Amino acid sequence: MNRALDIVVWLTDLFVLLVGLTVLGILCIYVIDRFQTTHSLRRNFPVLARFRYLFEDLGEFFRQYFFAMDREELPFNRAERSWVYRAAKGVDTTVAFGSTRDLRPTGSVLFVNCAYPTLEEDAVPPKTLVFGPDAKHPYETAAFFNVSGMSYGAISRPAITALSTGAAKAGIWMNTGEGGLSPAHIAGGADIVFQIGTANYGVRDSQGQLDEAKLAEVAAHAQVRMFEIKLSQGAKPGKGGILPGAKVTAEIARIRAIPEGEDSISPNRNPAINNTEDLLAAIDRVRRVTGKPVGFKSVIGAYGWLDELCALIAQKGHEYAPDFITIDSADGGTGAAPASLIDYMGLPLKESLPLVVDILTRHGLRQRIRVIASGKLTSPGQVAWAMCAGADVAVSARGFLFSLGCIQALQCNKNTCPTGITTHNPKLQRGLVVEDKAERVANYATTLMHEVEIIAHSCGVTEPRALDRVHCRQVIEDGTSVSLSDLYGEG
Repeated sequence: MNRALDIVVWLTDLFVLLVGLTVLGILCIYVIDRFQTTHSLRRNFPVLARFRYLFEDLGEFFRQYFFAMDREELPFNRAERSWVYRAAKGVDTTVAFGSTRDLRPTGSVLFVNCAYPTLEEDAVPPKTLVFGPDAKHPYETAAFFNVSGMSYGAISRPAITALSTGAAKAGIWMNTGEGGLSPAHIAGGADIVFQIGTANYGVRDSQGQLDEAKLAEVAAHAQVRMFEIKLSQGAKPGKGGILPGAKVTAEIARIRAIPEGEDSISPNRNPAINNTEDLLAAIDRVRRVTGKPVGFKSVIGAYGWLDELCALIAQKGHEYAPDFITIDSADGGTGAAPASLIDYMGLPLKESLPLVVDILTRHGLRQRIRVIASGKLTSPGQVAWAMCAGADVAVSARGFLFSLGCIQALQCNKNTCPTGITTHNPKLQRGLVVEDKAERVANYATTLMHEVEIIAHSCGVTEPRALDRVHCRQVIEDGTSVSLSDLYGEG
């Protein structure tokens, strides 16, 4: 009885203490808020105004999970993310009752099924493509969906390892992004496309210029199959990469050849590439040193320079042409970029992809230069549209992030990613189990490619690369649809 009474007294004292500390804390906050000069609301409404900031921070999470409809969110809605999650887990991706996709808005894509679809026994594997026919070591691949550029630094070591391992399992390639080649890229066993960014990370000398010895060292890795010179990126055309100092670890600093713990900000463009002549010279230089196919990545805004590029190739010879062009959409993703560029700069892929394909066709270069499409291509329908519009290959970054478990927490630039993907905090990285996530990466890639094949067969062709603009239609302002071949031409 006495012991029970002692416990009650102890709990009462604890409660009184906690109440007292709470009241004291509120009084302290009241005084601080009342006399600070930075925030008007907190100065006029001490303590209470803090709830406004709390609700503002929590708002995006409540909208995501409780209030937004399946197809309302941006940049990716719940329906889009859920499909990737199911595909990555290897579970059933079919749905019941009917589609929740609204087919009425202008720009909606529709595929044209034929009366006599391709039977399973008549289907063939995707056609093998050759990249770099004039390179010493051309690259042949049948994969039409691959991992887009994501730098080691922007994403974590476990994420890189899982992506590389999963890509190898699925038989697809992985782009390094501009952050250089890490041991994690090689450890997974995937084919690698090495991206040379505007700062030449991973292949730079002490002055930041391209170092041919380091370039040859990278090319000596058998897994490195192609090189991509980055002119610009979808989310931030005209702005270099931004890696906060908190994410520049000792290893990342060594790989990039930059100071540890300092912000890593790339130039707006490569200082050595000032014009079309310089671009072709850079492509030729990298191809000569490495012996491997070389292309470039660009967001399309102004496009007159592409005609200049094609005209110069006609003068110099097709052997000077880039082996591929990666077209990045204005709605592409990034770990960090100014909102003014993310929201306003560049053309979306729906406009830029057909435009580039048509320019190459007009100059007789369509078969020489492969076209890679990038930018929010996370689902079978989006990838099939890109193939219809003229792409040889589609690549995705955020689709593969979702396959790793990304929940769209929008904390990529803060080193606090709750899923361990874009953080270098070991405690948060612990949640990303490489073996499990590698399987999900492979499942996602193979499931998506299989469903693109289903679309192709429904359209009456034997494999996805046989899709053409006549197989796809787009809703216009009056609510009817027109063929992409009527909208953009035959391509």
